[in-house]
Amino acid sequence: MTPEPQRFTILLVPEHVEDGDGVSTEDSAVRSAVVETTGETGATGYPRYAGDGIVADIDPRTRTVEAVLVDGAELDYGLNARVAS
Repeated sequence: MTPEPQRFTILLVPEHVEDGDGVSTEDSAVRSAVVETTGETGATGYPRYAGDGIVADIDPRTRTVEAVLVDGAELDYGLNARVAS
């Protein structure tokens, strides 16, 4: 069994930004944060990561953000949370 990653970089990207439109996801991000494992499991059943004001449940296998709070609140409408590649 592969151990879970200890940290990820989360990017908050405007919803209208599409992959392959000539601008990288990293360049389009309005905020980024390095999150580290908390050792807890979130309500989604995935490991919880936290840091820099962001708390996220992330599927480490697919690198998908399953749930996220930004500064204690739900993600603003029109933003997506992505794991940096």
